[in-house]
Amino acid sequence: MPKRGPGGKKPRSGRRRRNTFWKELPLLVGVALVLTILIQAFLAKVYVIPSGSMETTLHGCTGCNNDRVLVDKVTYRFGDPQPGDVVVFRGPDSWVNTEFTVDEPTSTFGEVVQQFLSLIGLAPPDEKDFVKRVIAVGGQTVSCCDSRNRVMVDNQPLDEPYIYYLPEAGPARQIPFGPITVPQGELWVMGDSRNNSSDSRIDGHGPIPVDNVIGKARMKVLPVSRFGFIDSTNPQQSQATALGVAGDGASLALGVLGVVPFWLLRRRSLLAAEEEFLPRRRRT
Repeated sequence: MPKRGPGGKKPRSGRRRRNTFWKELPLLVGVALVLTILIQAFLAKVYVIPSGSMETTLHGCTGCNNDRVLVDKVTYRFGDPQPGDVVVFRGPDSWVNTEFTVDEPTSTFGEVVQQFLSLIGLAPPDEKDFVKRVIAVGGQTVSCCDSRNRVMVDNQPLDEPYIYYLPEAGPARQIPFGPITVPQGELWVMGDSRNNSSDSRIDGHGPIPVDNVIGKARMKVLPVSRFGFIDSTNPQQSQATALGVAGDGASLALGVLGVVPFWLLRRRSLLAAEEEFLPRRRRT
């Protein structure tokens, strides 16, 4: 006779639980895929853009493990890109991609597979997608270069610590251009690998519309050895920050010192109010 548990009920069979799990597994996988697709469509998406134009901030070259970057699609719904931001954008029709090519699938099944892999960041999304750094925004005038080979924005030199010059791409010099005033609603973008980037400086390219920006590149997620946040230091503010850090620190310190007396008075008044309404302890 089978043993009965408390209350006379038969214990549940382990085989029944296993069968239920295998029946629910396809549903769980389907839900996970749907959530992944929705998150990457509206919130964030993993991109791989095999281009060496962002070395060494991003690693991308022919035949190597290109960085997978997590792109934030929400930030720019509440504001426009700022100088220093690394952005992924859809290249305007005038932009011709000379940095990499995407092998077209030879069958309908291959096309479906490629679209699915690009959706989850395992294949290049599109040869019209670019990743660059914002140098100037609408209304600003950009040119190159000053006597120290620096890009100028509104006649002020930029401090760009992220710049890299590929040795085999030629001398460590920037191609002179401008001055060019960026139209409102557009961005001037350039690659960090400054002598190896097809960007706004190229004839037929120029500034890109803000509406073409897909999102802000936040993190390198793969390969694991390069996992980390992407630097988005504003090169236009670095000089002002260096000059004004002492003044800002002094202002902050004075502000804190000015607030402390009011905070102490406020705390004392609250304690006095509590003592007035709380019942007094009886002496024993």
